Amino acid sequence: MSQAPQVELDRSVGYILKRAQSALHNALEARLRSHGLSVSQYACLELLAQRPGLSQSELARGAFVTRQAMHQLAAGLQSAGLITSRDDGRARRLQLTAVGKRKLRAASRAAAAVEGEMLAGLDDAQRRALHDSLASCIDSLALDR
Repeated sequence: MSQAPQVELDRSVGYILKRAQSALHNALEARLRSHGLSVSQYACLELLAQRPGLSQSELARGAFVTRQAMHQLAAGLQSAGLITSRDDGRARRLQLTAVGKRKLRAASRAAAAVEGEMLAGLDDAQRRALHDSLASCIDSLALDR
């Protein structure tokens, strides 16, 4: 009986990608903490700035959290005065408040600085190649669904 091939962690793209994601998340958490935001809260604000009027379900998908977690996130953001909601038939539509927009501007600068630090060792062509390669990986896995 043959053994299943083992993943070589030091050569695994999936493993290094997970390590990069974890390092990015930790750096963002540390930097966003001074703005009173978690990574998930920041993601919600950024998504709502770019796509006002998302439903909680749409926002949950975009922020990579469950609908249950989004309910708590949205409630917290609302109680902090960062977002408002309105009922639109079947869905609650969310949007940023003026306070939320101000907080997002500062937090976006912090997040951009973290991304800049992460990519500092790459030139523009390498950054584009990395982006395009990761997008291709996403597309390849999306075809399987």
